[in-house]
Amino acid sequence: MTTKHYENFPVASILLPRRLRHPVGLIYTFARQADDFADEGDLEAAQRLSLLDGFRAELDRVKEGKTPETPLFQDLAPVIAQYRLPLDAFYDLLDAFSQDVVKSRYASFGEVMDYCRRSANPVGRLLLHLYGAAERRNLAYSDAICSSLQLINFLQDVSIDYRKDRIYFPQDEMEKYKITEAQIARGDTSGLWGMFMQFQIERARKMLQAGAPLGKILPGRIGLEMRMIIMGGESILRKLHKSRGDMFNQRPVLKAGDWAYMLYRSIRAK
Repeated sequence: MTTKHYENFPVASILLPRRLRHPVGLIYTFARQADDFADEGDLEAAQRLSLLDGFRAELDRVKEGKTPETPLFQDLAPVIAQYRLPLDAFYDLLDAFSQDVVKSRYASFGEVMDYCRRSANPVGRLLLHLYGAAERRNLAYSDAICSSLQLINFLQDVSIDYRKDRIYFPQDEMEKYKITEAQIARGDTSGLWGMFMQFQIERARKMLQAGAPLGKILPGRIGLEMRMIIMGGESILRKLHKSRGDMFNQRPVLKAGDWAYMLYRSIRAK
């Protein structure tokens, strides 16, 4: 899961076993910093890509058994070695962040899912390796959860992404429902917007439900953490449904009451 959608859900929280909080925190820091390279400040595209290339060079050093040059990678290298974390997952994240610099529109849902495969799924896969649970079935469940959470984040952040000149809705689906970029710019929910958003919400919900068994497969506190993440996604989707997809005026966020309810449900769902 990319850092954007994970900001809604527990990351390296107190629910995790203490031994895992440091490595999970390092993975989060890697993703957060790389995402910032692609998004934050007033840098030119070439500068952003150069910063991301710097992270790639550090990964190359780790891969070749050389000593990294930066403190983050000096801390990350032994964690990668200890838990045999797949370096491809880190490279995929960097590829997704680089894509954000150069690509702002998506022709089809297939293109969106290809982005999710690299922007979100790698984090879930890395976590499963940390948990010692990276079995094929679990990886498939994790991919469904992570891709769904990325889609949910896109639905939350339509306005925010548009201000960055990014639209993650598939262009062919926008055309089918007669949704225009001008409508997004106005925050206009008239016409077929409600139907369009309901389609997006239901697809993300089905994907999230497809991965939900992972929350009961994983043991103990990591299973509880996963159930909390899944229920966080469900909560955001409920809020989007209730507002008929009007994230312009009612951007859905998790509040204190939501967290309490999610914890109760997660414990009961064991």
